[in-house]
Amino acid sequence: MNPSGTTIRRRLERVEETLSPFAARSTNALRRTDDPAEASGYRPAYAVDVDRIINSQAYTRYIDKTQVFSLIQNDHLTHRVLHVQLASRIARTVGRALGLNEDLIEAIALGHDIGHAPFGHQGEQILSALSKAAGLGPFRHNIQSVRCLDTLEKEGKGWNLTLQTLDGIFCHNGESHDVPLSPDPTKTFACLDDEMRRLGEGKRFAPSPLTLEGCVVKFADTISYIGRDIEDAIRLGVIKRGELPRECTRILGETNGTIVYSLVTDVITHSSGDEIRYSDEVAEAIKALKTFNLKRIYRSPAIKAHLGNLSDLFALVFENCLGDLRKKREGSLIMEGFVRNMTPAYLDTTPAEMVVRDFISGMTDTYFLRLCPEELRPHVIHLTPSP
Repeated sequence: MNPSGTTIRRRLERVEETLSPFAARSTNALRRTDDPAEASGYRPAYAVDVDRIINSQAYTRYIDKTQVFSLIQNDHLTHRVLHVQLASRIARTVGRALGLNEDLIEAIALGHDIGHAPFGHQGEQILSALSKAAGLGPFRHNIQSVRCLDTLEKEGKGWNLTLQTLDGIFCHNGESHDVPLSPDPTKTFACLDDEMRRLGEGKRFAPSPLTLEGCVVKFADTISYIGRDIEDAIRLGVIKRGELPRECTRILGETNGTIVYSLVTDVITHSSGDEIRYSDEVAEAIKALKTFNLKRIYRSPAIKAHLGNLSDLFALVFENCLGDLRKKREGSLIMEGFVRNMTPAYLDTTPAEMVVRDFISGMTDTYFLRLCPEELRPHVIHLTPSP
């Protein structure tokens, strides 16, 4: 006779008892509402979260959301779908070495950027400015990631993910290289909601993750992009490898592979108990490398010049969608592609400006451009390495 789903799940949950005493247990997972399907199934709670995230519509749209280099044609550039997979792999490597819950790590890592607007951080900054002008407060992709999975998916019903996963997603961004990071195990859904409200109102603070797994993903996020962005910039001729700061390459190496290996090794070696950290030497090296990337890559005129009218296009799309929504224009993209499928509960409690922001933030780069007049669309360029 085959064992029941509950029997299999309990067996898997017992395996978690061999993890570190600081690891999150699936038996302690909290959801906003009880989940009968999970209670009778064989998957532990955080494995359920992973499956729900990768089967979400927003996860599918990762594939056409750029990471750093937007409107540049090159098949080998990192897109957001690859970034979250790299972050997941790195975080799981660290988590396995520290005896943590890899299912929870994977759920947080795969979902952490799901609320990003089109065109990377440039798009986030533009949408944030429009949001503030509309009286919504700043747009934060970490808040939107939680909002997407908790509220917008499944036609406005959300996926009912665990507090541990949602909190890890919310807390993933911000600096993590200069101080040790420890979890705050006292957090509740009420705490998460309050922190998101405060950050969404423009308050500045650094929330601590509920779990050690959330702390690991926060570190892995940086590890997964800092060297990869360098490789992409070299591939496009924005920088040369020999220009990397010597004080950084001496400690971390000068390729993405050596940088990732050095950082992962350092985190595993120097983290202990309920604390995730780098050594002091590596913390200083990654801080200097971030400064270099900011100056030479993220603010490089070579990758920003062709984005000149992107702000105007965001404003145009925002106003057009808002007008269509307020006048309930049948056949418009926001009505047919978003509003028509949402629950009355969402539509009755969400201001029109927020509905538009939810719609735009979920767009892929390509879909956004299709909403713009063809004569105003920025040209896709092709950068080749310098000789």
